[in-house]
Amino acid sequence: MHTTHLESLTKSLRGVLGEKLIGTHLRYDELTINVHADDIFTVSKMLRDNPMFSFDTLIDLCGIDYLMYGDELSEKNNFRNRRFAVIYHLLSIDRNHRLRVRVLAENNDFPVVDSITDIWPVANWFEREAFDLYGIVFTYHPDLRRILTDYGFIGNPFRKDFPITGHVEMRYDAEQKRVIYQPVTIEPREITPLVIREANYGDCES
Repeated sequence: MHTTHLESLTKSLRGVLGEKLIGTHLRYDELTINVHADDIFTVSKMLRDNPMFSFDTLIDLCGIDYLMYGDELSEKNNFRNRRFAVIYHLLSIDRNHRLRVRVLAENNDFPVVDSITDIWPVANWFEREAFDLYGIVFTYHPDLRRILTDYGFIGNPFRKDFPITGHVEMRYDAEQKRVIYQPVTIEPREITPLVIREANYGDCES
């Protein structure tokens, strides 16, 4: 998208959203805006319904864990020591422009953001994915359940403090004749590759 067009869009967003707009960021011909978690539903409705924007399509929604982002970058981007965020990618087919919206969850221990399924129904499964993988709770979601992991799964795999091996593993028990869960039995180990070189390999004396 042309930079002039994005600058014009930025100006319009500032005029319409006012105090609901925390900040804007234009880089690599991509526009990102930050809004408060409490305002995401209202802002989304304005972005969809205002004829200056007409963002009729939600392309994607995903969670982010900024746990190891660093204090310097966090301060630079005004993250206010917030760990979790929800990112929305919007498209206006009518006006041919795109927008990224970032919402920071206010509580790091229990991240909560309002659902936008009433505005863009496609957000339903996207929000369930972010809930499953990051533990971000979307209030007013019609059916907030895990979507990728098992219903009995413990934890959220995409959190940066979640162990790579997980907490539990499952296997089929022949005696009980059913699938059981048990603590992970994988032992971390270092694998040293065995290098075998033939005589005169690469025209070199061995």
